[in-house]
Amino acid sequence: MSDIAAQERYLNLLERMLTRYGFEGSHQRLRLPQRTYALYLWNLLEAEVSDRDVRLVEATEFDASKREQGRDWPVDAETMVGLKRLRNVRECVESVIAEGIAGDLIETGVWRGGVTIYMRAILAAHGVKDRVVWVADSFQGLPPPNVANPADMGSKLHTRNELAISVETVKENFRKYDLLDDQVRFLEGFFEDTLPNSPVGQLAVLRLDGDMYSSTMVALDSLYDKLSVGGYVIIDDFGAISACRKAVEDFRGRRNITDEVLRIDYTGVYWRKS
Repeated sequence: MSDIAAQERYLNLLERMLTRYGFEGSHQRLRLPQRTYALYLWNLLEAEVSDRDVRLVEATEFDASKREQGRDWPVDAETMVGLKRLRNVRECVESVIAEGIAGDLIETGVWRGGVTIYMRAILAAHGVKDRVVWVADSFQGLPPPNVANPADMGSKLHTRNELAISVETVKENFRKYDLLDDQVRFLEGFFEDTLPNSPVGQLAVLRLDGDMYSSTMVALDSLYDKLSVGGYVIIDDFGAISACRKAVEDFRGRRNITDEVLRIDYTGVYWRKS
């Protein structure tokens, strides 16, 4: 087997493992409807066992199309973005490597760390030793909505305990894939506290998965100017969360950015900085 074929097999297998595509069996996380008595009871139970990893799952058949699109919630996977958005990350990272676009890689909002693990794996597969993967997250869930950002009002994301994954858990996930090293650096804290004065330098890929208007805007305000010409901006929640979409549109309008926004799947989009 050639080195290129081995590299391809490694990255293909890794994207399936990180999403548990076809590996997860017949149980998936159950998402209860908002404003229901069932969700109220589940939240009470979660509060009582907040120091334990208790999840609500249901027996079901694996749905390949949902996992490709990132439309279901994997029980054990390191990422919920699905295959299409994960492959987009690979395309963007391999593009900047091949074309010599300078800069590091960052994701703001990492959940269990799956996308950043994949970023590090792509660098490893290509023998790249002069780029860093930045892993930026509060590692305690999302912030409550701020009245200064009306688009976020009504958001309940800060109440979702399952979105609060500790930095120790994310580091352990990197270790499981033998990818935790000095090319991985962590920015721990809410974005408004960490990103404006972060040690992040030049970037080649900027991936945002902060869900909210405030989280998206502070990431763009703090990091966009560090992105090299020819680098990529990837927005995970553009199609699914209106507050995120508004932040992107407001930022692009304010900065007169006209680079074409390309769709990845039902929610993810990206553009290349000109």
